[in-house]
Amino acid sequence: MAFESLSDKLQNVFKTLRGKGRLTEADVHTAMKEVKMALLEADVSFKIVKQFTRTVEERAIGADVLGSLTPGQTVIKIVNEELTRLMGSENTELQLNPGMALTVIMMMGLQGAGKTTTAAKLAGQLKAKGKKPLLVACDVYRPAAIKQLEVNAERVGVPVFTMGDQNSPVDIARAACEHARKNSMNVVLLDTAGRLHVDEDMMEELRRIREAVTVDQTILVVDAMTGQDAVNVAKQFQDQIGISGVILTKLDGDTRGGAALSIRAVTDRPILYVGMGEKLTDLEPFYPDRMAGRILGMGDVLTLIDRVSSEIDEDQARRTERKMRKGELDFNDYLEQMQQMKKMGGLTSLLGMLPGMGQLKGLDQIDDSALKRVESIIYSMTKEERANPSILNPSRKSRIARGAGMDIAEVNRFIKQFEQSKKMMKQMMGNMGKRGGRGLFGGRGGFPF
Repeated sequence: MAFESLSDKLQNVFKTLRGKGRLTEADVHTAMKEVKMALLEADVSFKIVKQFTRTVEERAIGADVLGSLTPGQTVIKIVNEELTRLMGSENTELQLNPGMALTVIMMMGLQGAGKTTTAAKLAGQLKAKGKKPLLVACDVYRPAAIKQLEVNAERVGVPVFTMGDQNSPVDIARAACEHARKNSMNVVLLDTAGRLHVDEDMMEELRRIREAVTVDQTILVVDAMTGQDAVNVAKQFQDQIGISGVILTKLDGDTRGGAALSIRAVTDRPILYVGMGEKLTDLEPFYPDRMAGRILGMGDVLTLIDRVSSEIDEDQARRTERKMRKGELDFNDYLEQMQQMKKMGGLTSLLGMLPGMGQLKGLDQIDDSALKRVESIIYSMTKEERANPSILNPSRKSRIARGAGMDIAEVNRFIKQFEQSKKMMKQMMGNMGKRGGRGLFGGRGGFPF
C-alpha cells in the first residue's frame, strides 16, 4: 500500500510526541530530524524536505505548541496542514469545455507508466458523467499499443479512432478531431507514444500534434513507483511541452510515495487523479487533504464513502438490511457482499481507510485470498443449501469440503462463524435502529463480516 513505510515512520515519531506532557524546542527539533529522514527515504527531494521540515518546526515552536495542553496533537495538526499544502491544498478537477464544445486532451508519458490504460480509465469516467469521449490511437510505434487501446476501450464502452500504424500521429490526431466533430463527440483523448526515457523525437512529435490541433489539456501520466525519477520526468515535460495536470499511477503498489509529495512543488501543476489498481474503474480524483490523512494514519473515510456509493446497489442494500434485521442472511447474501467488497478494492484496502486501522498490528497480514477459500466453500454448495443454511448436516458438509478441496474442519469453522455473524448483525441492526444511525455500506447497517 502506498506510503505504508512513510506512514509507519511518521506515526512512530508522533507516538513519542504524544507521550510527552510538555514539549521543548529540543523535542520538536529531534522529531523534525526523524520526519526529515522518513521523507527522504520516501524519495521526496532534499530541497522540498528541507523547506517542509523548516516550516513545520518554525510553526511548532512559534504557535504556542510548547505550552499547549496537547502539544503532540498540535504538532500533528501542523504536519497535516503542511502536507496538504505541499500537495496542492484542494482537489483540482479536469477542465472541460462546456456543453458540446470539443475538448482535446493529450495524454503523455513514458513507456510503462500505464498511459494507455489510464486513457481508457479516464474515458470511462467521462462517459459516466454524461460526456461523449473518443479515444485516439496515436502510438504507432509500440507493438500492440493500438490493440491494447481497443480492448480497454471496448471494456469501458468508448469508441476508438485508429488509422493503423502507417500514418503519422499528427495526421491521426487531426483526422480524429474532425471525426469527433462530425459525430457529435465532445471529448477527444489522444493516446500518444511514449519512450523508455525523455528524448527529443518524442518531444518534437508532441509539439507537432499541438500545432496541428487545438489541445485544451495536456495530461502527464507518471509511475509513482519510480519515485524521484517521476518528478524529474514531470519537470522535463513541463519545461519542454507544458502540462495541465498529472495522473499518478500504481499508487496502490509498494511505492515510497515521494512523487505525490514532490510533483506539485516542482512543476506547480496539480495532481488530478491517482491510479489505485489495475481495474478500469481504479482511478480516483486526488484530494491532497485526504492523502495527507492516509499518510498520517488518520484514514480516508470520505474516499471510502465515495467508493461505496459508486459500487453499492441501493435496492440490494435495502434487501440485505431487511434480512439482517430479521437474522435471515443466507450464503447468497454473504457471497454478494464479498463480491461487492472486492469491487471496492478488497478487505485490506477498505480497512486501511478507516481512522486508526493503519496503526493496528497485523493489518498488513490480512490476506484477501482467504476470501477465495470462503468463496470455494459457498460455490461447492447446491442452490438449496446456499438459500437454506439450516439444512447443512454432516453428510452435506463432507460433500462440500470435498468439492472445495479442503478439510471438513475448515468448512465447519466457516459455517459456525457465519451463524455467529448473523446473530451479531441482527443485534447490531437492532441497536442501530434505536439510535437511528446509518452505516457506511447502505441502509442503516454495516458489512456482514
